[in-house]
Amino acid sequence: MYKKISLNDKELADIIENENKRQTEHIELIASENYVSEDVLAAVGSCLTNKYGEGYPNKRYYGGCEFIDQVELLAQERAKKLFNVNFANVQPYSGSVANAAVYMALLKPGEKVLGLSLDSGGHLTHGYRISFSGIFYESYSYSVNENGIIDYDEVLRIAKEVKPKMIICGYSAYSQIVEFDKFKKIADEVGAYLFADISHISGLVIAGLHPSPVGLADVIMTTTHKTLRGTRGAIILTNNEEIAKKIDRAVFPGYQGGALFHQIAGKAVSFYEALQPEFIDYQKQLLKNSKVFCQTFINKGIKVISGLTQNHLFMIDVKESYGLTGKAAANILQECNITVNKNSIPNDTESPFVSSGIRLGSAAMTSRGFGEDEFIILANLIDKLLREYENEELKKVIKKEVAKLTSMFPIKRSYVKK
Repeated sequence: MYKKISLNDKELADIIENENKRQTEHIELIASENYVSEDVLAAVGSCLTNKYGEGYPNKRYYGGCEFIDQVELLAQERAKKLFNVNFANVQPYSGSVANAAVYMALLKPGEKVLGLSLDSGGHLTHGYRISFSGIFYESYSYSVNENGIIDYDEVLRIAKEVKPKMIICGYSAYSQIVEFDKFKKIADEVGAYLFADISHISGLVIAGLHPSPVGLADVIMTTTHKTLRGTRGAIILTNNEEIAKKIDRAVFPGYQGGALFHQIAGKAVSFYEALQPEFIDYQKQLLKNSKVFCQTFINKGIKVISGLTQNHLFMIDVKESYGLTGKAAANILQECNITVNKNSIPNDTESPFVSSGIRLGSAAMTSRGFGEDEFIILANLIDKLLREYENEELKKVIKKEVAKLTSMFPIKRSYVKK
């Protein structure tokens, strides 16, 4: 458990402490979540919260910025070193805002965008109709094939037909390797920008466990939580100086006002942690855990979308496997303190709010020390619970097993050896 918070506002303090307790006692399998170190928490909760400043280091519209300039420059330098790029904008408040800035920098309203469909594992901001990306731009999509895999020849066919100004690769629920080199060839053939959203896999990219889009994509965006294990936020990366200037203008003043300097400090801490050798070890274990977790379900005859995983996440078709909707499965697991998220699957007949699948990720529990053995145990517990979800006595037994696992693996306060 993180340190107990002390507030004069007892009502809020109690709510925060309840969330602290929930995080401690629940098994966290949402692929977008992780546990930050207390160093990250300290930076985010620092006096930097008080400082406002628009613009960029040494070019602010406010006074008193000498130290926040240093914070932002430090975060930039660490981000550039982590990803081996020449330019990094560390100001975006979130992944969605960062993606909006990329659109603004590279496109005019109404220009064409091609991204993976939502039910195939894409993101809202990759062209979904209710997002800014589908409202202000002419969006088209490609999908995974019947095996849950991206067919690059089909992507090329669609790209030739659509002639998009920008192609997006990198996803929120795709468990296979993204072949950035193939996307680069497609983008070049149709004269499109290539935009890589590596929010989910950035930790693996840093560790050399997934191909990097650097040198292939015109622009790269990653959130700073998920496998990067930092505070919530995002960064935008490029090696192109002209594009970097456009990105900076799109972030501020295009989409944002003053930067959140406490969040930038939290990003800087997580970049420091990711530059340590322990981070590589963490990513290696995360990948091992994900693969054995997934394989345990496959061995039981459960339908896993795309048949396997090569990153930190995978999706299960719970409708076919257990006769449950994603929403129902997530609620059943929640009763036993196992947290997952419902997720649309390819050709889903349910709405995104209900869905036919659940998404499982290994990043957070690997941070707590889970190894392959624990993930095998966990897969067995989940499978048994979803098969016998009406058995109240079984639920009590599984909840006790979850409590045992979480007590054995407390939230770590630091990820760097002193």
